[in-house]
Amino acid sequence: MLFDYHWIVYAIGFLAQGFFSARILVQWYKSEKAKSLKSPASYWVFSLIGSYLMFVYGWCRDDFSIIFGQMISYYIYIWNLNAKNIWGKIPRIFRYILLLTPVVAFIAVFKTQDFYGDFLNNDKIPIWLVIFGSSGQLVFTLRFVYQWFYSYRRNESSLPTTFWIISLVGSGMIIIYGIIRKDPVLILGQSIGFIAYIRNIWIGMNEKKRTSETQTVK
Repeated sequence: MLFDYHWIVYAIGFLAQGFFSARILVQWYKSEKAKSLKSPASYWVFSLIGSYLMFVYGWCRDDFSIIFGQMISYYIYIWNLNAKNIWGKIPRIFRYILLLTPVVAFIAVFKTQDFYGDFLNNDKIPIWLVIFGSSGQLVFTLRFVYQWFYSYRRNESSLPTTFWIISLVGSGMIIIYGIIRKDPVLILGQSIGFIAYIRNIWIGMNEKKRTSETQTVK
C-alpha cells in the first residue's frame, strides 16, 4: 500500500485506539461512580469514530483481520446510538456516509486483483497468523453481538458483565497477535482496556450480588 509502515498510518491507528481508550475510560469512570455497569452515550460515539479510523488503518496495513473485526461491531455502534436517540440528530448526509463507507471499503477489498496475495497469502503475515488474528477479532466482535442481543431484548443500551468477560478473552488474543505482528497500535490499544475489562467484571459481579441480596431481603 502507498502509506504502508509510514508514520501517517501509525498516526491514524493510534488516533483510532485513542478513541477506543477514551470510551473505556469514560465508561469505567461512570461505572465506578455509580457502583454499577453503565452504557454512556459517549461510549458509542467514540466507538463509531474509532472504528471508522480503524478501517483506514487496517487497509493501509494490508491487515484483513483488522478490517474483518470492525465490520459487525460498526453497525452495532450505530444501533446503540439510535437507542440513545443520538443517531437521528446527525445530519442525514453524514449518516449516509457513515453507513456506506464500510460497505464500499469492504467491496473494494474483494474487487482488488491482489486480494488473495495482499491479505490471505501475504509473506509478511502467514496464513495461521491471519486465522489466529481474525479469530481474536471475531471473539472481540461477538461481544457486541451479545451486547446487541442483550440490549435488544431489554429495549435499552446496556453493557452487561458477560460483555466484559468476552472482551477480556478477545483482548488477550489480539494482544498476542499484536506482539507476534510487532504492531504497537494493537498492543497499546488492547493493554489499556485489559485492566478496565477486569474491573468492569468485578463491578458487574458486585452489582449482581447486591441485587440478589436485596431481592432475598424482600
